[in-house]
Amino acid sequence: MNVSDYFWNASIEELKKGYIQKSDSYICLLCGEKIEKGIIYTHEDVLYEAERYMRIHIEVTHLSVFEYLIGLDKKLTGITDHQNHLLRLFYQGKSDKEVQEETGVGSTSTIRHHRFALKEKERQAKTFLTMMELLKEKDQYAPAFIAPHKTARMVDDRYNITAEEQEEIIQKFFPEELNGSLRSFPPKEKQRLVILREVTKKLENERTYDEKELNHVLKDIYEDYALIRRYLIEYGLIDRKVDGSRYWLKK
Repeated sequence: MNVSDYFWNASIEELKKGYIQKSDSYICLLCGEKIEKGIIYTHEDVLYEAERYMRIHIEVTHLSVFEYLIGLDKKLTGITDHQNHLLRLFYQGKSDKEVQEETGVGSTSTIRHHRFALKEKERQAKTFLTMMELLKEKDQYAPAFIAPHKTARMVDDRYNITAEEQEEIIQKFFPEELNGSLRSFPPKEKQRLVILREVTKKLENERTYDEKELNHVLKDIYEDYALIRRYLIEYGLIDRKVDGSRYWLKK
């Protein structure tokens, strides 16, 4: 499984912690960092067992699970920019009066109304989640959709992809006779998404590439490596420094 698969398949309790437990390790749901069990880890000259070290990793790397989740695209969180701002302030422990003064919105009663609206959204989410869980037990014809990657810049109809469609697209554009090379760059957005995600499998998760190194990897896949590189960035699959000197996989 990749990071997005672990993330979307995790329970609410696992998401709240920010990691899942496997037989031999703990895996960060936010970036895929793997901490092996049975090993003592050091942080700032203090020794920690694996699970405690995973919690430190989340604090140091992501600040908190809340900070990571609130930073996701609004299509993934379902909240508006205004709600996002309010949630950040509430999470900081600010009172209604402090929030009103900082946002300059209405009065304290207005902020209280926003709190109520968010609570209503929570109740709706719980109800909907329960219905969807019950639906899984009955809907035998539901296709297996491929979950969007968490770093997607825009979640739209391009992500309406089933596992079967994904396999067909991969076989069409990455035929076995080409040994990992791309036959052609897909003309359709949905096809591009599948192929670009497949291309990322050729890149190492923890590695930072300079432009020459990245071009070398991509050129083995498709002759117009600059085109592939541009679309990988556009689709939020890789990131780079402003000057284009370093590239890495987004998690």
